[in-house]
Amino acid sequence: MANLLTQKLAVLFGGNSAEREVSLASGEAIAKGLAEAGFSDVNLIDTKDFDLHRLVEMNVDRVFIALHGRGGEDGSLQGALEFLGIPYTGSGVLGSALAMDKIKTKQILQSVGLPTAAFAIVEKASFTEAEAKHVLETLGGKVMVKPACEGSSIGMSIASTDAELTSALENAFQFDDEVLVEAWIDGLEYTVAILGSEALPAIHMQTPNDFYDYQAKYQSTETQYHCPAGLSDDDEKVLRDLAERAFKAVGTSGWGRVDFMRNREGAWQILEVNTVPGMTETSLVPKAAKVHGLSFSQLVRRIVELSE
Repeated sequence: MANLLTQKLAVLFGGNSAEREVSLASGEAIAKGLAEAGFSDVNLIDTKDFDLHRLVEMNVDRVFIALHGRGGEDGSLQGALEFLGIPYTGSGVLGSALAMDKIKTKQILQSVGLPTAAFAIVEKASFTEAEAKHVLETLGGKVMVKPACEGSSIGMSIASTDAELTSALENAFQFDDEVLVEAWIDGLEYTVAILGSEALPAIHMQTPNDFYDYQAKYQSTETQYHCPAGLSDDDEKVLRDLAERAFKAVGTSGWGRVDFMRNREGAWQILEVNTVPGMTETSLVPKAAKVHGLSFSQLVRRIVELSE
């Protein structure tokens, strides 16, 4: 480990995605945590207008990816770093690309028998208002609309009428040509962080908003986080097992987070897999790690170790 501590690290953050502001906060916190963990040469690099070949010129030994969303979490950066021969944190090209695409993730979860809500795929090129009516009826009259490849709840909205769904789809089409429409899950929201091959303690999120949206995640002072999540030992075990299975099914590795809802009948529904979750000191993964017995600096150090 001593040799790893002396390696030159680059924390890549910022970038050009819709999640730039969140990434800036994550990168700052990670760089600080790595320094506190004993890494002697940590370089914080905003990838907006940055030529990745400079990482080779800088003799960077390893990259900590703190970029959320497109360009950092979708496999493209991972592929570039592999081409450059630079090790990096988190999932590889395939796992990153699949997890970034909510539609592909849902299809994989469904194919291996993991629980996830009923859904439909709507394409911008062929969308009609008649299709909106059919989708709404098929999925039970209330739905969640999600751009296929955005994070942090960007572009997401609820619809329970034909007009609301048409408007929600038109909004989501600003981000993606394919949109996921998911049957509404009436229940509680949970998330499970993954570190290596192990699921960390579950977190239960409570918000007065209609759902755990961008405002609830990053701006609200009313959102509550419960870790431990108040589950029975058996329920906690089931949830962690589902998280580990989902993480493996999508091909992700290293570290990340799996989001869930539990419906009124008590059944778990997997929402999505995140390969580069938010990493400020008050983000969800650090909250779970703290209950698990890891400080923020110990957490970021472990993530670097897992990039070996």
